[in-house]
Amino acid sequence: MSRRGPKHFAKLAFALADSEEPADTDVAGFHERILAAAPGDDLLAVWRRKLTAWDFEQSPSWSATTARTPERRAEVYDNLALDTDLRKAFDTAVPVHTEPGPVTISREFQPWYTREQAANRAFYWTSYERLLRRKGWGDAAVSGLDEAARAVVERLAEPTRDDPYGARGLVVGYVQSGKTANFTGVTAKAIDAGYRLVIVLGGTLNLLRGQTQRRLDMELIGRENILGAADPNDPDALVGIDYQDDEDWPAKFVSFGARPSDLGAFDIERLTSRDRDYMSLERGISALEFEKPDRTRPLYDPANLHAARARIMVVKKNKSVLEKLVKDLKKMGPILSEIPALIIDDESDQASVNTTDPKKWEDGKVTRTAINGQISALLKLLPRAQYVGYTATPFANVFIDPGDEEDLFPRDFLISLPRPAAYMGVQDFHDLDTIDGGEGEAEKKHVRDICDFTGTPLMEAESTGDRLQEAMDAFVLTGALKLYREKHSVPSGPFRHHTMLVHESVRMAEHAVLAERIRTMWRNAAYTGPAGHTRLASLFDKDFHTYADSSLPTPETYADLKPFISGSCQLINRGGSPVIVVNGESERDYAQPDLDFDRTPNVWKILVGGTKLSRGFTVEGLTITYYRRTTQQADTLMQMGRWFGFRPGYRDLVRLYIGREEQLGKGRNAKTVDLYEAFEAICRDEELFRAELARYAPLVDGRPQVTPAQIPPLVAQHLPWVKPSARNKMFNAELVEVRSPGKPIEPAAYPQDAVLTSRNTERWKSVLAALSGTSATCVLRPDETSPLPRSFQAATTVVPHAQLLSVLSSLEWEDGNVLTPHLTYLSQLDGRLAKVDDWLVIAPQRTQRNRIEATVLGQGPFSLSRRSRQSGKQSFGRISGLEHRLFAQQLIELPDSASTGSSFPALGATRGVVLLYPVVEAAQDDEVKAVATTGAAATDRVIMAFTVIPPKAAIDTKKLLVRFQTKDSARPDAVIVNAD
Repeated sequence: MSRRGPKHFAKLAFALADSEEPADTDVAGFHERILAAAPGDDLLAVWRRKLTAWDFEQSPSWSATTARTPERRAEVYDNLALDTDLRKAFDTAVPVHTEPGPVTISREFQPWYTREQAANRAFYWTSYERLLRRKGWGDAAVSGLDEAARAVVERLAEPTRDDPYGARGLVVGYVQSGKTANFTGVTAKAIDAGYRLVIVLGGTLNLLRGQTQRRLDMELIGRENILGAADPNDPDALVGIDYQDDEDWPAKFVSFGARPSDLGAFDIERLTSRDRDYMSLERGISALEFEKPDRTRPLYDPANLHAARARIMVVKKNKSVLEKLVKDLKKMGPILSEIPALIIDDESDQASVNTTDPKKWEDGKVTRTAINGQISALLKLLPRAQYVGYTATPFANVFIDPGDEEDLFPRDFLISLPRPAAYMGVQDFHDLDTIDGGEGEAEKKHVRDICDFTGTPLMEAESTGDRLQEAMDAFVLTGALKLYREKHSVPSGPFRHHTMLVHESVRMAEHAVLAERIRTMWRNAAYTGPAGHTRLASLFDKDFHTYADSSLPTPETYADLKPFISGSCQLINRGGSPVIVVNGESERDYAQPDLDFDRTPNVWKILVGGTKLSRGFTVEGLTITYYRRTTQQADTLMQMGRWFGFRPGYRDLVRLYIGREEQLGKGRNAKTVDLYEAFEAICRDEELFRAELARYAPLVDGRPQVTPAQIPPLVAQHLPWVKPSARNKMFNAELVEVRSPGKPIEPAAYPQDAVLTSRNTERWKSVLAALSGTSATCVLRPDETSPLPRSFQAATTVVPHAQLLSVLSSLEWEDGNVLTPHLTYLSQLDGRLAKVDDWLVIAPQRTQRNRIEATVLGQGPFSLSRRSRQSGKQSFGRISGLEHRLFAQQLIELPDSASTGSSFPALGATRGVVLLYPVVEAAQDDEVKAVATTGAAATDRVIMAFTVIPPKAAIDTKKLLVRFQTKDSARPDAVIVNAD
């Protein structure tokens, strides 16, 4: 069943048994064993693993159902011929994992990496999988990684193919979300399949490169490959071997039981070590020479390939290091064209992308930046090299010129990894569906303003008005809470590291001043005295006790926690200082033992730093962050989100102190920005980008709707802050039509010009007249988010399709018509593509307590809505209110039945929904009241914002959801050529 899918279980059990006749007692025994199994039962664990694997399997030969669905599970049960009781027992013990998997945008490719082939050659993947399970990974997590790694490997070129091909791909994860685990899995599967040279570009610092090397050594390469021929029991033989001073060696390093070559597999030779980057090879090129049992055949021939050792190196993205590697490879001669190679580029948007100005290029010649030039040289030397970039901020990569054949544009595939189940990300710090500036649950739990606007001094010795002292108190308090939880045997304990990050500036001089300030505050904090305990008790009661996770051990009173405070302080102040400054101009500045999370048993410190703490480097045990550094680069800002990540056993203790009124720039160009709002804005943009990828990823008639080359316009439309630096030829595709049956169309970037705003408002006059004086109660059906019905009041009317299309087509926009691709689709709903007769327009009212009303163009009065634009952008964070959007979606989803308790009739198949909001751009309600003072709102202050949801029937299912035009790259000034 492992390779060919689920079969009739009772018959298979009998066929494999020793008995001559099927015995009912055998099947009955299995039946009773499963029904009575405890969660840790070994037999149940085997079945949990197998059922999960079948649930996740993509397009298996034995099934036509979709992976990760109840339908797939039902088919598995049918094939196994399980009875109702067993199905219920398995459903309880092994629920179907319905969370989405990786999203893949890909060119068509020739399938070669079959399940059978993967199973036949899986030595290193199997070892890696076993290690992950020992680390506590669940079946769904392992199957998810297997699925995502397979999606990458199957899109690489087959290593044994005759004609060389180098695929280019990009894998997009989340900040601090475990991308290393994915590329470790990809590497394991790739070398099992036949790739024999792996080059991992591991950051721009030895600190980061060493982290990656250790991770691969520990989880993939393993003890026996690290030791080579050395006797692990002979101390003299181990001199100079890595990891002798590592507390995880050898227990936590994967072991195969013997040299892989002695077990019928192949060995891995490391060309770099934990402490040593790639050097010019002391043994000449012999370390890179590949043995060939049959010298008459090329290396990539199966007879040679699967007998050859693999070589792996983790190389810093440094010009001189890469030059040495390129120089050594050049010495190898023709064999280079025979080597199936894999290049993994971690943080691929950093240093790897060519950032030279195209205007300065000589005719016909591309000028490259240093690292980009060396990577391009590597790819030219290795025609069978596959390049896979990894990043959490992909926009620099997708804006690479696709026409530059020697560059790194992901022409073959882009894979967006799912958000891991236990990951703390944007949804844990930002309430993305709040629209009126209200504080949501995520913000209440985890986010604190840096400034104390009451002016109340936070302690007598430090009355600057900021909350750095409170943040430090929170650090001590959460350390004590971790110690308390360790004593009470929290499953995720013990907590090896406990850290706080303070990030205010990139300037090293300012880091020194800030570190000294923290040391002074620490000395004056009196944590074990009456004043300190009073402060900590107050903070515990008003914050950490209030938001504690009820499933984790938490003391009821500060008195119960007090005995653990001194232990927390001692660990933080060990060595005489609570602070480590993390900055520098050379590698030596980062060689700090206290900062080595791998070799130091317990790092309990406050880290003060800048750029070097903002990308790639994992701050282990990060619990408290104090952040106020500004930047105008969206990807830079996103990479600074070190507070994202996995926080087992203490996610309820995580706090982010972030600047809400920080100065960006100097002099006349200076402005005040809200860093929390800025983070939320770019997170929204990334979520929109991921949602667009997911929407267009499904194949139509077996072919991709979108290829990687068509991704840039998707970014450009939804992310106005992404500037391509005048590289117009990057946009080789232009989005011309988006079809949105049943999905909201909600432009957010409305004009800021008062004249345009006024003219756009005038164009809604006929609709406003129809809405005037109407009122209806909109009732939402109870669902899993709310067991009770909810309702809101609204003005409503129905307008013909032609009237709405006329209004939308007449609107003006400042930076091009953002509606154009949608209007192309909507205009065809007159019967050409599908038929829409009319639209239900709903103008929601705010609650009676918060309602501010005014007439607009003499119509109404209407309830004015308040919205704020995203930091530095034209766009608002969200237009439609959550309950309004849910109500509209209910009408769309069930067009043949009326909403329960509502005055609305059923929509039917040919009526869409429009949510319409008279919006005043304002941060506070007082500003809205000022607009409505006379009872009539000025048209230049009211933005008519809207969400349009076409009926689900408004689509020909045989049509693609998107359509593009392609620019002729040889004629950049020519008219656009239709790609169809």
